[in-house]
Amino acid sequence: MSAPAAMPAAPNLAGDGRTDLVGYDLAALTALFVELGEPAFRARQLYRWIYNRGATDFAAMSDLAKPLRDLLAARFRVGRPGATSVLESFDGTTKWLLRLTDGNEVECVHIPETDRGALCVSSQVGCTLSCKFCHTGTQRLVRNLTAAEILGQVMLARDRFGEWPSPVEGRRITNIVMMGMGEPLYNWDNIAAALRLAMDGEGIAISRRRITLSTAGVAPMIRRCGEELGVNLAISLHAVTDELRDVLVPLNRKYPIAELLAACRGYPGLRNARRITFEYVMLKGVNDSADEARELVRLIAGIPAKVNLIPFNPWPGAPYERSDDDTIERFAEIVRRAGYPSPVRTPRGEDIMAACGQLKSASEKMRRGATAAPPA
Repeated sequence: MSAPAAMPAAPNLAGDGRTDLVGYDLAALTALFVELGEPAFRARQLYRWIYNRGATDFAAMSDLAKPLRDLLAARFRVGRPGATSVLESFDGTTKWLLRLTDGNEVECVHIPETDRGALCVSSQVGCTLSCKFCHTGTQRLVRNLTAAEILGQVMLARDRFGEWPSPVEGRRITNIVMMGMGEPLYNWDNIAAALRLAMDGEGIAISRRRITLSTAGVAPMIRRCGEELGVNLAISLHAVTDELRDVLVPLNRKYPIAELLAACRGYPGLRNARRITFEYVMLKGVNDSADEARELVRLIAGIPAKVNLIPFNPWPGAPYERSDDDTIERFAEIVRRAGYPSPVRTPRGEDIMAACGQLKSASEKMRRGATAAPPA
């Protein structure tokens, strides 16, 4: 088992007053069973029903005695976020708009490939970073998602694809990318708890090698991410000078490029077989020149890395345009010649506003008592 997450600080109450057990790890479930006067080994049985088999009905948990199942059903539930809409793209991409128990909404996206599929998961309702090219950045931060709400996105998608019990082969969801709404490293405790559960071999069992956390550059948290989770790291770079990055990614004013890259160089386990991905959105006439490609190569010199070039995905009122295909390819070739893989990401789900940088929900109002991330 992975290192246990703490039991939720307050009851994770469902809309009907029962406590939702999604987000509880084995240690928390064991403590719960001790409180109920039940043998501790029952906790492992329930853990596997929740996270390996995806059961939501206690009546189906056949190796638990019926009186215990009845007790659990009266006091607890195993829930999912509600999907208020499901949009399918012509290219196979699926986007869910998910309604949380307090009425807030987030989006998550499944992106299928020939032999794999990535689930893009959100970490916050809204975002505090206000990146100028990102639709989510136009939505104010409402609150952090709980570990249950983060993990619930994965569990709902697996429900929809019929991937319970956790299959070894033929998964449609092979990878998790923390690239949805919000800044994951500003919701660290909940992200860490959710990903530990997702990685656990007795449960959902997605390898840490298949999980990528993307950050806009919260430099002081990068080492902790590597030490405690050991997942793949992606950096939303998007500019090669502080002057421009201050505009595109305002967090840069707090953690400028030099500090960010120093943190990247110290990422635990960094090597050629485990590279950092630098994400770079291609904005016409803004950051796409040959000189900027050469400067990018100079900045990341010595870091085992690849550079994902992301053609800008437009959204209503966006202030930028997508770079021309020839410009993108010229930029990529400069990076490749320097020895760095530089794939150009094919836009997916643009027709349903599910592509990178297009996610946004209608949860606009700050709510009293909401947990806000530190200001950029």
